[in-house]
Amino acid sequence: MLEQTDAQLLRDYAEHRNEAAFRELVSRHADVVYASALRQVSSPDLAHDIAQSVFTDLARKAQPLAGTLTGETSLLGWLYRSTRFLALNQLRDDRRRQARERHAMQHFDPASETAPEWERVQPVLDEAMADLSDEDRDALLLRFFKSHDFRAIGAALGVSDDAAQKRVSRALERLRTQLTSRGVTTTAVALSTVLSTNAAPVAPAGLATTLSTTALAGTSLATTATTAIQTIAMTTLQKTIVATALAVVAGAGIYEARQASNLRNQVETLQQQQMPLVDQLNLVNQALHVATNQIAGLREENEQLKRSAYELPKLRGDLTRLKNELQERSPASINFEAASWLGRANHLKEALDQKPDAKIPEMELLTTKDWLNVSQNLIETEDDYRRAFSKLRSHAENSFLSKVQGALTKFLESNKEEFPTDLSKLKPFFESPVSEAMLERYEVVPTTSLRLKPSEYGDWLIALKYPIDQEYDQRWYILTNGMGTVLFPKKDQK
Repeated sequence: MLEQTDAQLLRDYAEHRNEAAFRELVSRHADVVYASALRQVSSPDLAHDIAQSVFTDLARKAQPLAGTLTGETSLLGWLYRSTRFLALNQLRDDRRRQARERHAMQHFDPASETAPEWERVQPVLDEAMADLSDEDRDALLLRFFKSHDFRAIGAALGVSDDAAQKRVSRALERLRTQLTSRGVTTTAVALSTVLSTNAAPVAPAGLATTLSTTALAGTSLATTATTAIQTIAMTTLQKTIVATALAVVAGAGIYEARQASNLRNQVETLQQQQMPLVDQLNLVNQALHVATNQIAGLREENEQLKRSAYELPKLRGDLTRLKNELQERSPASINFEAASWLGRANHLKEALDQKPDAKIPEMELLTTKDWLNVSQNLIETEDDYRRAFSKLRSHAENSFLSKVQGALTKFLESNKEEFPTDLSKLKPFFESPVSEAMLERYEVVPTTSLRLKPSEYGDWLIALKYPIDQEYDQRWYILTNGMGTVLFPKKDQK
């Protein structure tokens, strides 16, 4: 039996109130919605609340939305846009709250550290995705967020497998351009790798069941219960707003008591009007109990906020004292650490000079930053030195191949995209001369020799010929649109 499409499931729910169909939709897309929300708000609790709101909104808009969908249309794009909208509202409110906090207390910024690849991409990924066309965004969502193969993507988009592959490649390049404009420089290959690895973390166990139950409960009650359910199904954002109100508004307890009383009256009215809906009324009563507990918790938070206000002068004094101590101690500490770090880098250079067989010609391209990066940790054992030498070679090879990448791009533009048969043909296209010794360490080989698919990476590539240290070195290679590394084959596999 063929699996029902998103459009069929939504139509089944909209026309027949088939809750099983809606639960299947939630189960199918909960991971992507939760992961998208988590990337943007960086809080599992807030991501859960946003995902809950998205699917509640889907249930409420099921009937008009179902009328706009064709037979093979996926809901993924709509869900992603809805998640983005709610996340932006959440971030906007968070920024306002943080601005108020900064006025209440002086801000102290610790020294920043260099973030790894995903941590640079994550903060601006959804902003960049939002600037793509719907066609490009849907292609990337299906490929990297749902992990579909090109056949499944083609079926979802109504195109062939080859057309789906080209559409994903174009969309990936456009996303890379958007990220570059936001200060995140990367290659298409590296971006593809980091998205495949990190874009769609698995949502918490049971999230799909929770979301579908909450969303269905939010749409099945009569109109007279709408206000009660909205208050009961309180998201973290709403709780934050209420907590802030409690901190500044006198007499909030009276309002809360009146609100609880209104909720009870609404439940009683609902019981009289909807006697057949016993199960749903029980659900409302349970939620009312939860809401009462939440109000009690908010009162306690209000008391904590008041106590914090009394302690604010003391905290300011402590902060001033800590800043003074930091100013007195930091110079000596920083100087000692810097001296130790430079000492490790110089010692590593001396050790490399004693191991000429560990050197490669590309090492003349190494910068001071490269030496310091490799010397961050203690280097004591023989394995430590081998690993450090390998990292230095990798930095040097990467710097050299960046030059080769530019020359290759110019060569392809001048030769109708025909790949060079020998690296010597690239010499006229380098911005600055490179030594013959560097070029001799690389070769032009078929893509299949590195077990890469020609359909995805082209027929030819430029690769490092051999390792200096078989155990630690990786094999760098260059494609027409990026670069990467693979493991060298073991000696018995050559």
